[in-house]
Amino acid sequence: MNPLTLCAFALAAAGTAFGLWQWAARRRTLRKLNQMLDRAIAGGFVEDTFNETELSALESRLARFLQGSASARKTIEGEQAAVKTLIADISHQTRTPIANLLLYASLLSESELAPRQQELARSLIVQGEKLSFLIQALVKASRLEAGIVAPVPAPNPVGPLLEGAAEQEERAAQLKQITITASLFQGSASFDPRWTGEALGNVVNNAVKYTPAGGTVTISAQMLDFFCRIDVADTGPGIPESEQAEIFNRFFRGKDSHGAEGLGLGLYLAREILARQGGYIRVASQPGKGCVFSLYLPREARQR
Repeated sequence: MNPLTLCAFALAAAGTAFGLWQWAARRRTLRKLNQMLDRAIAGGFVEDTFNETELSALESRLARFLQGSASARKTIEGEQAAVKTLIADISHQTRTPIANLLLYASLLSESELAPRQQELARSLIVQGEKLSFLIQALVKASRLEAGIVAPVPAPNPVGPLLEGAAEQEERAAQLKQITITASLFQGSASFDPRWTGEALGNVVNNAVKYTPAGGTVTISAQMLDFFCRIDVADTGPGIPESEQAEIFNRFFRGKDSHGAEGLGLGLYLAREILARQGGYIRVASQPGKGCVFSLYLPREARQR
């Protein structure tokens, strides 16, 4: 075999050996990275390589990242605990004074008072009830946001949800001479009945509140590919396009809504409740042509 052939074989062998060495080195590096990630996931990662290699530098960065994450998690957990305590304190400390306020105002209104005094006593009761509702709504919203309570979705029939919302607002609708109807529906979806009933009730209450006397509110549902859509349609004044992106924000009230009772929390709570179950809410409206609020409930429970 001539020298050129030998040289070629030697170079080929050297190239093969170098390729095998690189392959083995990459395998060792990947194995080491997998071990590092496994320890990080299990919460037992410690930096154990101290040299000038890139892998050691990566270990150092990963260690710093995990330490920062642990510190941030502890801070968040501490803040959540403080929020939970504050919410519990607010709920507990305000319940008795508000109840007493309403009791004394009611007793006062039943006393022998002059007409003007009777009017003031009734106003006191109304304002006390508003305060009670505000505190309850704020506590519900804060509990949802802090994760103290959470909807637990499960397969449930949708029909009773529609009927319950209509029954809940029937009295208020009658007082305003509004016709409220719930269409029959046989399908089912994944939702928490109590919390979703509150979300739908808030939307229907809103529709009754802003629909003028003689109008209609209709609750219906239909199945889509992945969601069950519940529509609440009214014949109210509608919502300007400029406000439609804001109506689900906390405490937002439109420029034409100041004459109606409300705190701007009902639609916000509805959005939060639906979002925590994998659903969402939309509105379609034109001024003077009413609104259609659409609540989307997943047909199947989302994977956690």
